[in-house]
Amino acid sequence: MLDRLSIKVIRWPLSKSAETLNHFQFTANQVTLFGFVLGCLAFPALVLEQYTVALLFILLNRICDGLDGALARIQGISDAGGFLDISLDFLFYSLIPFGFVVANPESNAVAGAFLIFSFIGTGSSFLAFAVMAGKRGIENPVYQHKSLYYMSGLTEGTETIGCFVLLCLFPQHFSTIAFIFGTACWFTTFTRIYSGFHTLKEPELKYPQSKTPDSNTPENKQQ
Repeated sequence: MLDRLSIKVIRWPLSKSAETLNHFQFTANQVTLFGFVLGCLAFPALVLEQYTVALLFILLNRICDGLDGALARIQGISDAGGFLDISLDFLFYSLIPFGFVVANPESNAVAGAFLIFSFIGTGSSFLAFAVMAGKRGIENPVYQHKSLYYMSGLTEGTETIGCFVLLCLFPQHFSTIAFIFGTACWFTTFTRIYSGFHTLKEPELKYPQSKTPDSNTPENKQQ
């Protein structure tokens, strides 16, 4: 829901930072992998209940997630890079609540499992529609610089990071925050399934066949 606004705010600083990285010959995929490693370091910090340290690694991961896309726009878009980026993103998203569960299973296990379960709903509905949208050649008019058709919803990337920030700042309220955000995720899941089903139910001839993708077109944007 907030991604459209946050993208406008961070686009310029990310673009300038990406130009610097490109000057030093870093690749988008290298930034993706480096960011994932940083994100994984949040897990041991969470297990040790070092929540401020965990929050630092979470934010660094998200910065890298923005930088790899900005860098890909400079160097050329690739389907492989987009695949790598989104795969590692979903692994990172599930790793954070798992860290809270391991840190305090007695209090956090059920809420953490529910949150991860909710992420499966948003992730699967997002990816399943993206596959079908690509097959139909349905364009993405809102997020034109995404590698996959990006279905909007109540809980997108910005809201998810906001949830992680709250969890790290108020770990004693993990269960409450996780249940609230998980419920919001299910609202997103059901609306995506409903809208996606009715969109794809339309006759296939309504949608123009997509041309052979070019690695430099917006449709193949990594991020």
